[in-house]
Amino acid sequence: MSDTITLPAIPKTRREEKTKRQPPYNVVLLDDDYHTFEYVITMLQQLFGHPRERGFQMAMEVHTTGRVIVLTTTKEHAELKRDQIHAFGPDLLSSKECVGSMSAVIEPAYD
Repeated sequence: MSDTITLPAIPKTRREEKTKRQPPYNVVLLDDDYHTFEYVITMLQQLFGHPRERGFQMAMEVHTTGRVIVLTTTKEHAELKRDQIHAFGPDLLSSKECVGSMSAVIEPAYD
């Protein structure tokens, strides 16, 4: 006889950790009558890294529809990008009295 006692195997409990995803937000650029296409394209290139062609497409969309989604991201990042748009400065190429930056808002992105 053996002095060893075998205990039944105890199932390992695995703690399920689910990563909670933050809901996405859109950064929406709003149209106005003071900023040129060149300003919009340059801003989108510098702030968002969009290629010139994509910047032109977005400039056309904001011009024709009054708004364009320029980025979908987390709320905190969307707030930062909105603030960067607001801080970009006036359009020095505009023939109109452009005294400030374009406007943007953030809104929840719905699937």
